[in-house]
Amino acid sequence: MKSAFSKYSLTALGAVVLLLSACGKKEEPVVAAPAAPAAVTAAPAMSGGEAAAKKWIDAEFQPSTLTKDQQTVELKWFIDAAKKLQAKGVKEISVVSETISTHEYESKTLAKAFGEITGINVKHDLIGEGDVVEKLQTSMQSGKSIYDGWISDSDLIGTHYRYGKILNLTDYMTGAGKEWTNPGLDLKDFIGTSFTTAPDGKLYQLPDQQFANLYWFRADLFAKPELQAQFKTKYGYELGVPLNWSAYEDIAAFFTNDVKNIDGKPIYGHMDYGKKDPSLGWRFTDAWLSMAGTADIGIPNGKPVDEWGIRASADGCNPQGASVSRGGATNSPAAVYALTKYIDWMKKYSPKEAIGMTFGEAGPVPAQGQIAQQIFWYTAFTADMIKPGLPVVNADGTPKWRMAPGPNGPYWKQGMQNGYQDVGSWTFFKDHDADKVAAAWLYAQFVTAKTTSLKKTIVGLTPIRESDIQSQAMTDMAPKLGGLVEFYRSPARVAWTPTGTNVPDYPKLAQLWWKNVAVAVTGEKTPQAAMDNLADEMDEVMTRLERAGMANCPPKMNPKGDPAKYLSDKGAPWKKLANEKPKGETINYDALLGAWKAGKVR
Repeated sequence: MKSAFSKYSLTALGAVVLLLSACGKKEEPVVAAPAAPAAVTAAPAMSGGEAAAKKWIDAEFQPSTLTKDQQTVELKWFIDAAKKLQAKGVKEISVVSETISTHEYESKTLAKAFGEITGINVKHDLIGEGDVVEKLQTSMQSGKSIYDGWISDSDLIGTHYRYGKILNLTDYMTGAGKEWTNPGLDLKDFIGTSFTTAPDGKLYQLPDQQFANLYWFRADLFAKPELQAQFKTKYGYELGVPLNWSAYEDIAAFFTNDVKNIDGKPIYGHMDYGKKDPSLGWRFTDAWLSMAGTADIGIPNGKPVDEWGIRASADGCNPQGASVSRGGATNSPAAVYALTKYIDWMKKYSPKEAIGMTFGEAGPVPAQGQIAQQIFWYTAFTADMIKPGLPVVNADGTPKWRMAPGPNGPYWKQGMQNGYQDVGSWTFFKDHDADKVAAAWLYAQFVTAKTTSLKKTIVGLTPIRESDIQSQAMTDMAPKLGGLVEFYRSPARVAWTPTGTNVPDYPKLAQLWWKNVAVAVTGEKTPQAAMDNLADEMDEVMTRLERAGMANCPPKMNPKGDPAKYLSDKGAPWKKLANEKPKGETINYDALLGAWKAGKVR
């Protein structure tokens, strides 16, 4: 979750669902069975739950990586487990998530299916992302959970672990929750569990949906021979997928200032957003600092300094500071460079309206056909980028655009985080009503089960299971998804990671970012002054947390010292480079795709 407001609001993906609703299944003719002779005993009648399960398997839960018989067995387990909870008086549960296509499908379709199959009704609320965080924070402070189950971003893993209020799923599944844990859950099949594991090695959240922050570009424009020749003449290297920020900047300038128009309409080499709004905060925590190379080397997050610039102890337990004066990197040369480039590029190479837009307003703009590339683009927008009739979609339904790994800034080094992933994950309070938690845990497993997960992936395009990613259904969809399937089938996805465990209180710290970034956008402060203030405010919050105490791994702040003591060319915070714009480097997209297929990151 992020600090306020929903990251976006996407419509359900009707077109793609229609595209693949029958994928992977054969229609079976309905043949009337002859009436049984009176002397023959009829087969035992199915229970209401079993009949409902058959109905949903046939009508909705296709395609699946399971056969229909395997789906029937899995759902029978849910029916039997639910009966035990009903006997304890559990008739209804309430859960909450942010509003995205995947969760809309859960709320409108899967919650209904769960109720009909198990007899336990589900009230699945859809609210703004910031509202989820706020309600979660309120529950933590009061000690009383408002909901029986929550879907919150894995970005909160450091928070959940330190406050000691969230259920440890590793121990729950082998202890009190063993009876309620699906034997076919297959945790090893989930792709995001490394992001939902705390410093103690225990799982605190179960992934429900996942999407990445990648580079997006108009492959049709990049393929035009006349533009390729023009670009190479001017810059001395090929027009292709940028490997570094220098190339991205050259391409942005080229389309904005040299190409200028495509088909009579202005073309821009960059797209972003700059309105003073909470969504501005996660623009930076999600992408800019990490891709510039602010953090230390390390996957999923840099150690000891992470992509927020927070230094933690060598074991990752205790946060020690964000400012360079305490060994952090939030106001380091790499972070200041990132903020500077963000402002410069938006003002020089994006539509003039971009600076006044929020995340939700800016998200649909590339689909309108006047953006040549975007450095950080969420794959959750894939659904809205493949609709028939869009300027960025060919007549045959294939996209004119592609997604690829984002380029790296000059401070970035091999082995660092390559980009951000959002992993919305099931979260439960450990002191909540045990039977209600058990029922919510059943529902969480149901909406992520192999019986339902492939169809959910097709609807929302936010995969969480390796088996779904490798399925024939996704192979069939791949040509229309612009590289999404290839990305998730490659090792690259492992190097795209969420916020890590160094962040001790996500809600309190996240709200500081957008306010400080905004004053740099407006020119009220220089990028250096804005990041200095941000780092100091983060240190203040963590100092208060240290005084107040936390259940696990509280901050233990380093004393303030001379920044020069920490700036280094061996580790973060990295000292300022003499040349922040090396020669641009690009790669042919087909070569990149080949690397993914060959099992390489890039």
